[in-house]
Amino acid sequence: SLPKTLCEKGVDARVILPLYKCIPQQYVDKMEYIDCIYIDVAWRKQYCGVFRLEHGGVTYYFVDNKFYFSGDKPYDYIHLDAEKFVFFSKAVLSLLPTLGFRPDLIHCNDWQTGPIPVLLDTFYDNEFYRGIKTIMTIHNLRFQGRWGLNEIKDIMGLPDYYFTNDKLEFYGDANLLKGGMVYANKITTVSETYANEICTYEYGEGLDSVLNARRGDLVGIVNGISYEDWNSK
Repeated sequence: SLPKTLCEKGVDARVILPLYKCIPQQYVDKMEYIDCIYIDVAWRKQYCGVFRLEHGGVTYYFVDNKFYFSGDKPYDYIHLDAEKFVFFSKAVLSLLPTLGFRPDLIHCNDWQTGPIPVLLDTFYDNEFYRGIKTIMTIHNLRFQGRWGLNEIKDIMGLPDYYFTNDKLEFYGDANLLKGGMVYANKITTVSETYANEICTYEYGEGLDSVLNARRGDLVGIVNGISYEDWNSK
């Protein structure tokens, strides 16, 4: 309902999602194939197709790769999900020129898209990407996308510079949500109360020092609802 409302207000808001196997067939049947590219993941080049669906006045893009997204559920074990969502994050950025769409702002949700602000930092010398801003939204700080440092470094393909304790490193592991929070221009969460709570030791899930360092860029925005979908009358 958020992108739909933004579009109604004149914002060119678009959504990009994995082409999960569990997406209802009624939507899959309406998707239009656009193109494909290949994404570097560790030592492999992975196929990355993209489909488009116009629904409710909003343009949706779906990233196609059956190796990553053909499971029966969107989320799995971290060693599978870490690579899957690093691939997706790379695809989001890499597909933009193919889509002919240069957003002013990319809204990233939770650790699964935490790599996007980090990867965008490596595109600074490419004029197409220069000036694109990012927002990192946290719905539940407990879920952070934490896995082995060497494994994440390998699949992200980034130098050691990005894996220090002021960036992605987290108690010997890599933490994808932390990376997103460090590199995003703004950080939001589901209420001002929660924004204050996660800056404390008790509720900060080990990331309170990072959040306090970014306190000037952290805001709480209360969750909205669609009055059409949730009309009790």
